[in-house]
Amino acid sequence: MSIKGIGYIVGAYEHPTRKATDKSISQLHAEVARGALEDAGLTKDDVDGYFCASDAPGHGPLNMVDYLNLRVRHIDATNTGGSSHMIHVAHAAQAIAAGKCSVALITLAGRPRSQGHEGGMIPRIDNPLQADFQWENPYGITTLNIYAMVAMRHMHEFGTTPEQLAWVKVACSHHAQHNPSAMLRDIVTVEDVVNSPLVSDPLHRLDCCVISDGGGALVVTSKDVAKNLSRPLVCLIGAGEAPKGQMAGNVDLSYSGAAWSGPRAFAEAGVTHQDIKYASIYDSFTITVVMQIEDLGFCEKGKGGAFVSDGNLIAGKGKFPINTDGGGLCNNHPMNRGGMTKVIEAVRQLRGEAHPAVQIPNCDIALAHGTGGGLGTRHGSATLILEREQ
Repeated sequence: MSIKGIGYIVGAYEHPTRKATDKSISQLHAEVARGALEDAGLTKDDVDGYFCASDAPGHGPLNMVDYLNLRVRHIDATNTGGSSHMIHVAHAAQAIAAGKCSVALITLAGRPRSQGHEGGMIPRIDNPLQADFQWENPYGITTLNIYAMVAMRHMHEFGTTPEQLAWVKVACSHHAQHNPSAMLRDIVTVEDVVNSPLVSDPLHRLDCCVISDGGGALVVTSKDVAKNLSRPLVCLIGAGEAPKGQMAGNVDLSYSGAAWSGPRAFAEAGVTHQDIKYASIYDSFTITVVMQIEDLGFCEKGKGGAFVSDGNLIAGKGKFPINTDGGGLCNNHPMNRGGMTKVIEAVRQLRGEAHPAVQIPNCDIALAHGTGGGLGTRHGSATLILEREQ
């Protein structure tokens, strides 16, 4: 089912907190839901579809629909980690096209910082939702060393350097200085990144995303609903999703699932890479960005290190500005699920509502891409292409 021209993002809201010691996860979901609905000019009584992932407490949508006091006729609990909420946007458009709902609410919230999670530095634990980890736990698998392994392979295969990776962090820091909610607002240099402590060879501390509380929400509607609201028309014109795992032992760490989800999104949208004015690229680590830029087709495989260097990702300076809110590397990364904020910033850019210092002129087509899971084990990729209708 083609979703081009079906789903319109009419509401977007990012929670300003980065540490919520006085709030529950359910409360954060409620606050971002209210923010997105107010942004759209709608109320909870307009919502007839609800989408969330495993960051929602209990049984996901069952608990949250009850907590939010929603009366819906469609729910979706697709869970692919950091790409979940991007997939939700596409699934919402599909549900709207099928007549299952007309106003879809998508929420994300988490409190990993307040709950004392140490993110990628602690071993993964046995989890019935992550059955494969029982075979990997004896080797001390962590999020951090999974990505470090991928970075090391990329350096071996293509000659990528720590300095090239560092440019991703530098770009995000240039953008974060303009975001009053960002966790890290100081501009850093390449030297700052490569001289920060080595935490898992070859990744340094500043190659890693922040760990924050917070969340965000989106409202996706039919065109009939959207055109009667006062918000700019931001339409989903292309989407792709793809899982990538161990490939029955034929493991190749040099590429990600973006190599499949990206072409699908571009084909559905009917646009080229040259049409993309802005991109939100999932940045759990600097290597994540480099690989996804390659796999999405913005540069040749193996050339990502050179592509991101010398300020090419910095708005107003480079030719390929990304993550103008500061991204996961500097702004926020709640519950290890940064895909939601990638869509939110893409919507801001298309509406012309990004900070003036980083707003892309004449931004009419944007791409948002997310990765959930681990690039070195199994992950889900999701790519969205959005357009502002005049």
